[in-house]
Amino acid sequence: MSNPLKDMEKPDVIFCIGTNMTECHPVAATRLKKAIANGAKMIVADPRKIGLVNYAEMHLELRVGSDAALLLGMAHVIHREGLVDEGFVAGRTAEAEAFLEHIKEFTPEWSSQICGVPPEQIEEAGLLYGRAERGAIYYTLGITEHICGVDNVQSLCNLALMTGNIGREGTGINPMRGQNNIQGAGDVGAIPNNYPGFQSVTDPAMQAKFAKAWGREVDLEKGITKVRALELAGDTIKAMIIDGENTVVTDPDRTHCEHALDALDFLVVCDLFMTETAEFADVVFPATGFGETDGTQTNTERRVQRLRKAVPPPGEAKPDWWVISQLAQRMGFEGFDYTDASQVFNELCELTSTYHGLNWDRIEFGEYQWPVPEEGHPGTPRLHEEEFINGRGIFKLIRYRDPAETIDDDYPVWLTTGRRLEAYHSRTQTGRSSGIDYLLSEETLEVNPDDVAAWGVADGSFVKMSSRRGSVRVKVQATKRSPRGTVFSSFSFNDVPVNILTGSGYDPITETAELKVCPVRIEPESDQGSAAAD
Repeated sequence: MSNPLKDMEKPDVIFCIGTNMTECHPVAATRLKKAIANGAKMIVADPRKIGLVNYAEMHLELRVGSDAALLLGMAHVIHREGLVDEGFVAGRTAEAEAFLEHIKEFTPEWSSQICGVPPEQIEEAGLLYGRAERGAIYYTLGITEHICGVDNVQSLCNLALMTGNIGREGTGINPMRGQNNIQGAGDVGAIPNNYPGFQSVTDPAMQAKFAKAWGREVDLEKGITKVRALELAGDTIKAMIIDGENTVVTDPDRTHCEHALDALDFLVVCDLFMTETAEFADVVFPATGFGETDGTQTNTERRVQRLRKAVPPPGEAKPDWWVISQLAQRMGFEGFDYTDASQVFNELCELTSTYHGLNWDRIEFGEYQWPVPEEGHPGTPRLHEEEFINGRGIFKLIRYRDPAETIDDDYPVWLTTGRRLEAYHSRTQTGRSSGIDYLLSEETLEVNPDDVAAWGVADGSFVKMSSRRGSVRVKVQATKRSPRGTVFSSFSFNDVPVNILTGSGYDPITETAELKVCPVRIEPESDQGSAAAD
């Protein structure tokens, strides 16, 4: 996030796109509710009538996968109506002239033909955000899990740059992270093209730095993503370690994923429970939970926090860092002789500029938002206040692209997936709670009531939902939350393995799967006792 969580209460105009915050980030969503109670206006762009819509000034009910078209139309309106912050653009951005010329063709009428939002609503949304003194953007996986995910995020950056809505209180471009420490995972180098601290693996200076620190030569090429690793499983990749992820449930094209894991000679899984992925493993290491572990986490607002062990771990459970270190030592690698979590964290701080002013002792008594470049630095709650760290903010020329697969006569319905409030991710943890199971015991398919009638199905009946990759059996829930022609289901329930259906394409830059758009066919299912999936 460019801005701290407390800034969520400060905007004049809030633009939420691709984020079901009341269900996926319910605590953070309360801050937006406070802002609205204080007079802020909110625009929600989402195909469904999600909970945020109840608090919104506007709901832009766009077609799934058409976010870039909507954003181009809004940018056109902002420029046409003279709402560009000329001073900010001149002083802090680059490539503005080409961008402003580029967006002249993307009229609200053009945008409407693609995204389905009426032109007058696109006009109104552009004017509302463009006129804001403090306009803030919030997004999550709803715009990134597409083949054009990078384009979508860059389009949001364009909106913030052209209006000067960045680097100030109550503004910014703010991705709400999907898990509590996913920001921290990226910080420590769990990204194929970066060393810890987002230092590029292709930068010769970074290569020399880490080679010296680690006492060995380092790879000079980018690593591969999980997508590529699964494609190579059983071929050039013979063994794999999966740590803290239920890949079988959460990854697209589940059948392909299962075949990939089966093809490995050796699979190690480190997790809290015997998950669906762990069932494929040759060795399973029991990991400690957050209350059984000393360590750190870095949350969505870049806040570095201590985790303190509250109870001893059960049985043979060990911290993940310990398991990895022990494996590395037994494989003959030097430099993994850590004896506690503090040593791991202190090494991170020594090698990364964003954490350089921190150490284990300092975070014992406080919380700091990176970058913390030097000892005594108070941290940086708000990014880009005076300048962009890499120079100027660069406008990107974006064009609309269709999803990898579009609806047709064989698969005429759009499926989009997501999470539910009661079921956290793959239910590895929440699925083991009887209390939560009481609140949400099964998965359903949200279908517009008009579609229920047109398709010859009934509310509460089972249907067979099929894509080009397979079929699942799921119960219908008639609801106006979903528009006609679009259905929704979460991926959380293993007995309704929705990700058998997904996986038609990937963003060419990040290789993020297009989980939010999948053409499907819906058919009545008369055999109530048939298998959940084909």
